[in-house]
Amino acid sequence: MGFLAVVAAGVAAFVFGAIWYTALAKPWMAVSGVEIDEATGQPANRANPVPYITSIVGAILVAGMMRHVFVLSGIDTVGEGLVSGLGIGLFMSVPWLATNYGFAGRPFRLTAIDGGYAAIGSAVIGTVLTLF
Repeated sequence: MGFLAVVAAGVAAFVFGAIWYTALAKPWMAVSGVEIDEATGQPANRANPVPYITSIVGAILVAGMMRHVFVLSGIDTVGEGLVSGLGIGLFMSVPWLATNYGFAGRPFRLTAIDGGYAAIGSAVIGTVLTLF
């Protein structure tokens, strides 16, 4: 059952990311520096499967580690999963992004968009993990 929970949580975070970045596509493209296809107005690498594969594998890996931490910590209710996941995103993932983006001279708005996904995506993972 643990493997199924991890995969479901990773897929849920991936789907949330698709929704998040669809809603924030224009501002994200403006601040990320991603190359844009002039004909479509979409990222030039949109058809490349590597970022999508990397994203889902990454989400499943995060879910796997979060499940490990949750089991060791006795986190087993939906409320605990949501709050713990949000905390992991806000206080572990976002600071790393902010550090990397700060040294790279990236706009704060990019940190906010990508950090928002990391924080809320982690909350989604934590919630789904505790549903099983």
